Amino acid sequence: MEYFDWAVGQAETRPNKVAIIDIDSGQNLTYAELETRSSNLAGYLQSAGVVKGERVAILSRNAPHFFELQFACGKIGGIGVPLNWRLTVPELEYILNDCAPKVLIYDQRFEDQAKQLQTLCNIDQLLAIDFDAHDDYDKIVEADNSYTAEKLALDDVGMIMYTSGTTGHPKGAMITHGMNFMNCVNLGIPTRISPNTVQLVVLPLFHTGGLNCYANPVLHAGGQIALMREFEPGAALRLLGDADLGVTHFFAVPAPYQFMMQHPDFAATDLTRLEVAGVGGAPCAEAILKGWTDRDVAMIQGWGMTETSPGGIGLDAADAARKIGSAGKPLMHTRIKIVDDKGNTLPHGEVGELYIRGPNITPGYWNNPEATAGTFDGDWLKTGDAARCDEEGFVYIVDRWKDMYISGGENVYPAEIEDVLYRLPEVAEAASIGVPDERWGEAGKAVLVLKPGKTLEADAVIAHCLANLAKFKVPASVEFIDALPRNATGKVLKRVLRERYVSESAPAIS
Repeated sequence: MEYFDWAVGQAETRPNKVAIIDIDSGQNLTYAELETRSSNLAGYLQSAGVVKGERVAILSRNAPHFFELQFACGKIGGIGVPLNWRLTVPELEYILNDCAPKVLIYDQRFEDQAKQLQTLCNIDQLLAIDFDAHDDYDKIVEADNSYTAEKLALDDVGMIMYTSGTTGHPKGAMITHGMNFMNCVNLGIPTRISPNTVQLVVLPLFHTGGLNCYANPVLHAGGQIALMREFEPGAALRLLGDADLGVTHFFAVPAPYQFMMQHPDFAATDLTRLEVAGVGGAPCAEAILKGWTDRDVAMIQGWGMTETSPGGIGLDAADAARKIGSAGKPLMHTRIKIVDDKGNTLPHGEVGELYIRGPNITPGYWNNPEATAGTFDGDWLKTGDAARCDEEGFVYIVDRWKDMYISGGENVYPAEIEDVLYRLPEVAEAASIGVPDERWGEAGKAVLVLKPGKTLEADAVIAHCLANLAKFKVPASVEFIDALPRNATGKVLKRVLRERYVSESAPAIS
């Protein structure tokens, strides 16, 4: 099936409507301007040797340039590669050598890294973005650069998104134009996205949550997105409460909600215009959900991953209060099942690994057939998430399958313990991991960050857990630290915590 260019369609339908507001620069782009700039960028890239299937990488903080590149690639068959700017040069070197881009577009803040990477990875051409000046990039997208359109199919790859690489090297999930379109359908309808939608986008656009929850569906529908260069809790609250901006939609992983909820301006912020507040990317503690629902904000949970474009499961607004803690039901054009370690489908209520299939699923990983083969069971994607399903078909994400540990023969899911830890009023951040234990094989360790000015004893934490959890789930030890390690989207890096604490907890070998 042929891919049709949304940028062209919106420019013809609503040319003078503002599509993207760049909060930090004050720049507004209409749909006509977005189409013109994308077309001129396509012409430049084609003149630089980018043909169908060639990669173009971008290393930048949030800006309209991500969407200009996306639509430019859709015109000439290029493949965009958004890069995590928080990675080190050696980490980026691995990614760029893997995908071998022809051109690297970069934010001038990262000029040193870009020049190093050009040499290390044999990149033909660099193109700089200067947010404080009328730069070479601006001159290119404002010039009349003609291009020869490439006829594309929905199955053609339009982007490679590299996973976070919590174990080993990151893998490049191939994102097709069809996946991107299907995500607009799967997420757009249940979240009531329309031409009247205004979304505040705070997650990094190099991440699928920033790019596709719900920024691309909003642009596909003819709505408006407002981009923050980087997330800051106080600034985000001011924008959510700004009547002139009129934000109707918001999406984040749990951490930004937590940080905004703990900000002194939270209680006074006017949130009445917020129609949809989506949360996903990690299990969300009920204390965080309740902090927002107490402000009459319907927190709509969902589940997805880079490989699912990302929408996979969603909770309808009508069920948000009744099914708090659930990720919802499979989105319209997906199917799921929960299986045991032999691949057998489990009955309702039992915890197993979540499998998913549908037209929103990646065809595999770039340059990595072994990883592709290991991730699929037929046409089912093995997600690596532990989940259960209730009698009504609502899915509950219990935890990452790999984060589960076994204590005395019992499976323990850290997310359940963290939910209890967040009920302590002194706790700002909480994580739980399994560490070696001579008696039980593994035991839990709670790692806590306290709110400013608060104190808490380890014994009080254990007592609280004993009152709310089965004994085998109660942490055997408690650690207080200044901040939890997190990735660029705010997810807690359990791997870093395990590296920090597992070796010192390992039983001695005689």
